[in-house]
Amino acid sequence: MMKFLFMMIFMIPLCFMKNMFWMVQMMLFLLMFLFMNLGMSLNLFCNFSYMLSCDIMSYGLIMLSIWISVLMIMASENLYKMNFYVNFFLFNIIFLLIMLYLTFSVSNMFLFYLFFEGSLIPTLMLIIGWGYQPERIQAGMYLLFYTLFVSLPLLMGIFYVYNEMQVMMIYYLKFMNLDIYMLYFSMIMAFLVKMPMYFVHLWLPKAHVEAPVSGSMILAGIMLKLGGYGLLRLMIFLQEINLKLNYIWIVISLIGGFYISLKCFSQVDIKSLIAYSSVAHMSIVISGIMIMNYWGFIGSYILMIGHGLCSSGMFCLANISYERLHSRSLYINKGMMNFMPSMSLWWFLLMSSNMAAPPSLNLMGEISLINSLMSWSWISMLMLMMISFFSAGYSLYLYSFIQHGKYYSGIYSYYTGVSREYLMLMLHWLPLNILIMKIDYSMIWF
Repeated sequence: MMKFLFMMIFMIPLCFMKNMFWMVQMMLFLLMFLFMNLGMSLNLFCNFSYMLSCDIMSYGLIMLSIWISVLMIMASENLYKMNFYVNFFLFNIIFLLIMLYLTFSVSNMFLFYLFFEGSLIPTLMLIIGWGYQPERIQAGMYLLFYTLFVSLPLLMGIFYVYNEMQVMMIYYLKFMNLDIYMLYFSMIMAFLVKMPMYFVHLWLPKAHVEAPVSGSMILAGIMLKLGGYGLLRLMIFLQEINLKLNYIWIVISLIGGFYISLKCFSQVDIKSLIAYSSVAHMSIVISGIMIMNYWGFIGSYILMIGHGLCSSGMFCLANISYERLHSRSLYINKGMMNFMPSMSLWWFLLMSSNMAAPPSLNLMGEISLINSLMSWSWISMLMLMMISFFSAGYSLYLYSFIQHGKYYSGIYSYYTGVSREYLMLMLHWLPLNILIMKIDYSMIWF
């Protein structure tokens, strides 16, 4: 595990050399394939090196982090063409990747907290440094204060656990059981805001709308998964109290997910619509984790991986349209099938994955989560039906609104997709639909 960390650290000088944009990208691809070999020898907790370790939960999310980081660089070629602080941009991405890698692989609770909050800094820099509108400062403040407001109670909770048990290692937590209400709320609120849960989700659409394409990709692809990963890890020692209080989070998430699905139909901004759809998907993930049964854990993990690839690809598509029309409005991005018929296929493929059509990972995740929620209470079926139906509804609404209809008459010059964009979309869609063939692997090890 340490060797991969050093590989990333030694890539930092490459960021500041001239014309090394593609070199950094190739090195990250190499890192990805080297890391894939680790999966051959994966056990419950293995590959220990100093404070780092890796199990199946960390493995999938680290792979997703590296993959999305490569695609972020691929999507941001415009910065390279304009030479818009491109060296610092590359450094920012590598620094963010190091933070995410350490978050997913450290076995110490305090270090997990440190890197969990540390990943906020490069994300904030991406939004404020390379965002599009002046409102990006406000969006950055939303992100910062929502996250920091709940992060101090988490730190206090970690110190309390250490004071009581004299242990910081995450995998020793299974031997504890702390039935304290204040501790429970302080430990999980930071992760619920990061997911985000309905009621504390307002920072997400704001951050997405103002962020550059790379910022949106990392926010949707990885940042939301940090919350899910934290909950999966810490639920081990909060089991007893969670069984008493889990109905609160499940009810809020299911009703909130349904309301957010309806809200998607009133959006006129493409990025805002995709951001709200992320909140709807994450609400089912929260419910699955809180039920604390096997199907719920499996389903939430699979849906997190699937959603990371799918929503990142959708933000790429939104950016491809934005680069040509300089607008994210649904009323201006109309009749795109006339201009970019090939891109219309990619819109359809990623939208179908977003509505959990086979053979995507989203389908497998949602089936598992519906299974687990039904085993908890059959009444949840009503909300699940609504969320599933409306998620298909707003995906079709977005696709048909953008692709069909009379195109915007203000366009006087236009160019269709380039091979880099098609490759980037294929690298989102292919893992999303191929990984389902190896789904048994994660199920065995969980």
